[in-house]
Amino acid sequence: MATSLIFIYSTNSGAVGTLLDTGHKTLSPSTYKCSLCELTQDTLGEKERWREFRTSIGLPMEFFHRDEFEKRYDLRFDYPVILRKSDNIEVLLSKERIDAITDLDDLIETVREEVAKTS
Repeated sequence: MATSLIFIYSTNSGAVGTLLDTGHKTLSPSTYKCSLCELTQDTLGEKERWREFRTSIGLPMEFFHRDEFEKRYDLRFDYPVILRKSDNIEVLLSKERIDAITDLDDLIETVREEVAKTS
């Protein structure tokens, strides 16, 4: 089975969740709890560099808010998390590893390295 990646943000879906997250990121960024969101998104949406990476890596990717993922897969993790899905689903980058990443280029390089290890 081909490998794909699943990215799960530590936020909930929906208009209210999005509005609350945007407000929180803007008013109190140091206490915002989704480091994956912070790395890949800005106030206008997806960062251009992240979009370029997603389209160039050559792997299918799925993106979920926490509630959407749990409903679809009936699994739970510490969020945010990046998963590798092939015959099974396993953690590619844990919350702790994502939280330790300081910028988008580091995230991209880390994902590339981890994918290469498991290919």
